[in-house]
Amino acid sequence: METAIMPDAGFLKRLDNEIKVNVNACYQCGKCSAGCPMNYAMDLTPAQLIHAIRLGLKDLVLNSKTMWLCSSCQTCSTRCPQEVDIARVMDAVKIIAVAEGVKPQVPKVIAFNKATLRNIKWFGRMYELGLICDLKLRTLEFFKDLGLGVRMLRKGKLKLVPSVSPGRTLATMSIFSRVSNKEGQTKK
Repeated sequence: METAIMPDAGFLKRLDNEIKVNVNACYQCGKCSAGCPMNYAMDLTPAQLIHAIRLGLKDLVLNSKTMWLCSSCQTCSTRCPQEVDIARVMDAVKIIAVAEGVKPQVPKVIAFNKATLRNIKWFGRMYELGLICDLKLRTLEFFKDLGLGVRMLRKGKLKLVPSVSPGRTLATMSIFSRVSNKEGQTKK
């Protein structure tokens, strides 16, 4: 027995209030999908995701892999003849999914984002080897790409010790603190 998909009338309104992007301007030309470098891996094309948003198909949208696979390259937004900021919509949908506790369809993306942000917070910039170690601990894929890592170390592409600047690290931590405070105020 199939389950009927019910539209959520408030979903489009909520999205519109949060990002101020008029997704109803989209007339489904498909230029966003044609230019998307990640389109091949998505379950819904960017145009299909925008259409589902317009129809209020919240469950379909939030349980899609599409927004998690979006690389935020802005190609879709640049190509859109109606100037719909599709990349911004993708980010907003991710934020809503996380806020509503929807399990990401591509959990490795969340693991990578968390590892990257923690890496930048600790060192004030990207420390690649630290990022790799953090990501391996989060995904438990300790031996995946091991050969590539060894080759990169041998060629000097990965530094064993991070470049640490106390001023830069403090400034970065200050930015993270301000964002955390703003997020706390928004949730109240």
